[in-house]
Amino acid sequence: MPVPEFIKALRSKVGHDLLHIPTVLVLIRDDTDRLLLVQDGDDGLWTAPGGIVDPFELPANAAVREAWEEAGVQVQLTALVGVFSGELCYTNYSNGDKVAWVSTVFAARIVGGTAAPDGQETTAAQFFTAEEVAKLSLKRYLPMFLAAAESGQPGYFQPATWQP
Repeated sequence: MPVPEFIKALRSKVGHDLLHIPTVLVLIRDDTDRLLLVQDGDDGLWTAPGGIVDPFELPANAAVREAWEEAGVQVQLTALVGVFSGELCYTNYSNGDKVAWVSTVFAARIVGGTAAPDGQETTAAQFFTAEEVAKLSLKRYLPMFLAAAESGQPGYFQPATWQP
């Protein structure tokens, strides 16, 4: 589902104005430590499966659902990588919609299914080594999420910069 119904309802009231929404993203690795990425159907950039958390949905459930919907795999979440927001977590879509998000990022392993794109939101789903990922055209936020995952710090969060 590219645009959830509750977002469509909000858009009918606020137009293209900025929405601040909760999202999830799942860093899925196989047994050889390759990362499963999906190619975005809109801009062709590579990212990990993820999307909007529906009202009353647990972020963990959203992460498992998004992995299934966008990449065709059932996953078991293995760790909370971190929580992210800021300037890298912003999109101005071609239709004029503006979205900023707070993303809960999980690590996961596959427990079923076969990696495949959904044909709408994603046009490819493929495993990559770290060296291969470094050569891809990625969504601008993904390197920050990957660096946090590779840091070994569980529950990473961006340091506070606000002061009274």
